[in-house]
Amino acid sequence: METKIKEALLDIVGPENFSDKLIDRVAYSYDASESSSRPDCAIWGTSTDQVSRILTLANRERIPVVPRGAGTGLSGLAVPLRGGIVLDLKRMNKILSISVPDRLGVVQPGVVYADFQAALAPHSFFFPPDPASGAICTLGGNVGTNAGGLRAAKYGTTKDYVLGLEVVLADGEVMHTGGKTMKSSSGYDITRLMVGSEGTLGVVTEITLKISPMPKEVATAMATFDRLEDAGKAVTLIMHSGVIPSVLELIDANTVAMFRKYSDLKLPSVEAMILVETDGHTKQDVNHQLDQVIQVFQKCNTGEIQRAKSKAEAERLWLARKSIGGMVGMVTPNRSSEDVTVPMSRIVDFLRGLDKISKKYDLLILNFGHAGDGNLHPNIMYDGSDPDQVVRLKRVELELHELACDLGGTLTGEHGIGISKAAYMHLEHDKVSLRVMRSLKKALDPNNILNPGKMALEA
Repeated sequence: METKIKEALLDIVGPENFSDKLIDRVAYSYDASESSSRPDCAIWGTSTDQVSRILTLANRERIPVVPRGAGTGLSGLAVPLRGGIVLDLKRMNKILSISVPDRLGVVQPGVVYADFQAALAPHSFFFPPDPASGAICTLGGNVGTNAGGLRAAKYGTTKDYVLGLEVVLADGEVMHTGGKTMKSSSGYDITRLMVGSEGTLGVVTEITLKISPMPKEVATAMATFDRLEDAGKAVTLIMHSGVIPSVLELIDANTVAMFRKYSDLKLPSVEAMILVETDGHTKQDVNHQLDQVIQVFQKCNTGEIQRAKSKAEAERLWLARKSIGGMVGMVTPNRSSEDVTVPMSRIVDFLRGLDKISKKYDLLILNFGHAGDGNLHPNIMYDGSDPDQVVRLKRVELELHELACDLGGTLTGEHGIGISKAAYMHLEHDKVSLRVMRSLKKALDPNNILNPGKMALEA
């Protein structure tokens, strides 16, 4: 980095918020994906004014800027593909206000998801989206990726809760979108445009979020199915039964087999398991909902049904689902964690098609995910030290995304496009929609300094 640029950045943020040391450049070269690329420096932003001044300088000097939260993204969103500045926003971590009468909270982007939930709990409110990385991920990152999670089928994803944003544009101008009302029909919905834009259109410095009353009661059950088709039928029937479960998770035969081989969990040899939760404000309500779900299971040739009678029993039923991430490392040295969504009625078609792809390229695929909204997480097992397996992996990834799109699905339900899925954008989006996306990027970031190289926005 040129001396004059470094001095200008130091003048903006101070030496305590700037580093071009090798150890920090390496630390900021990667996120939770397989991609990596070193920045020229790391900056810890502490205010909107600082972010504005940084972007003004970067835009003038044509320096890439990559916004970053906790680095938990699985698609390479926070990887500085073109070098430049990694702008770490974790020090902007204040919960600015919580207004229960207005059902909203105002936060800075560096607030950790779990900390926001903890602040809401005394008010008996919560923020419904629940990404798996909730203990460490930041709300700015949730906005950047439109994060979802286990409860998305009932409660929706981050975009359904963002009421307003403060955003610093590429030229340093500060824009405010939305507001503090539950609804608005005023002008273009720029707030939603920013949610899920992965830091390619602006840097979010303040977020106004809708919050919800916390359910007081939860009921949990697990069912097994000898045939995947019966599990798929159960999912479809449940989701138009009048009951919308807060959780409806599916685990496939390969994942069950992994647990039978590598753990002490006593799981039956079945093609599918479904974990379900209902929630509400009275025990009578949640148990009535769960009764209806169990009736659907029974109509769909379920094998075993286990219904939790206590919190401890519910945690036991959850053990397999929550242990998957830690178990897969015992199968092969590497895995590619995917994230696609298909219409719920096509879940079985997707999983059967994926099984054919797995056998075609001789790579094991473990499948689990959020059946209640069709969002599945295929994990492709491979050995990264074997060049042949790496080649086969790329073919599996391509055909997996082709299959999802052919079934009317999407490339990503919650992880984002980033680097890892950019090459597949044409599978889902036609030439006109891609042209519109690129024109929006060009209009808001004409010098392409904001997170360049992501989402296929430069082709």
